[in-house]
Amino acid sequence: MGQELKRGVAELHLSEFQALYKTWKRNVVWFDHLLLGLLVWVEQKLIDNRVEVEVNEAIKTWETLHPSNSVSPVYTEKPSDTSTRLPEMRVTAPWYTDTYDEK
Repeated sequence: MGQELKRGVAELHLSEFQALYKTWKRNVVWFDHLLLGLLVWVEQKLIDNRVEVEVNEAIKTWETLHPSNSVSPVYTEKPSDTSTRLPEMRVTAPWYTDTYDEK
């Protein structure tokens, strides 16, 4: 029975749920399996909820730091010096100044 308790506790990730399983365990096989299944299900729902809340808060924080109405990139085309058929295409940030020198 000690091996079953260790295996049941190993299925639970949070220490609170492991303690609940150890406390509520009655050494009745069908009851213990039902209890373990219920605790695993509730624990998974709790973990999923915590993750969803944290991710949503992180997204809100990121959106306040990087607003969606920020300036979009600038697309420019100019005739190429080396080819008569293909223009030089460039996508840059609006605050970029063309100071690059190929020398």
